[in-house]
Amino acid sequence: MKINSLIVEIDGIDKEILRDLMEDARKPILQIANKIGISGAAIHQRLRKLEQSGVISGSKFTVNNKILGYNTMAFVGIYLDKAARNPEAVRDLKKIPEVLECHYTTGNWSILIKIICRDNEHLMQLLNTKIQAIEGVSRTETFISLDQQIDRQIQL
Repeated sequence: MKINSLIVEIDGIDKEILRDLMEDARKPILQIANKIGISGAAIHQRLRKLEQSGVISGSKFTVNNKILGYNTMAFVGIYLDKAARNPEAVRDLKKIPEVLECHYTTGNWSILIKIICRDNEHLMQLLNTKIQAIEGVSRTETFISLDQQIDRQIQL
């Protein structure tokens, strides 16, 4: 994975636009423009520049997992028998829909994943039949999240 070392400078107006949209991505552009005191076209132009520079990308809706019946969130540290197996392990993890995030980490684990399951039984089944069955996975260490107490993006 290539990491872009370019740091993009943004001004106060950009920060104000981003704060408003991070709070509510569906907030009308004209409402933001009126609040800041610039035109809607200027907001669109700034958003286009922020997107082209890579500061922002796309937009998304947040789904309430619990309402859909997914009540167990867990973090799983995955130990690989060889570091060279990482690309294949990640490829196989991408095939498991319950895997929400996958991180290549320092420390004891080779990989740390965040998963969502219906319940503890579903979690156990997922660990036993899918995650631990991936070639190269020597063992896993699982931490169940009892409650997510902070969920935010970087403050601007």
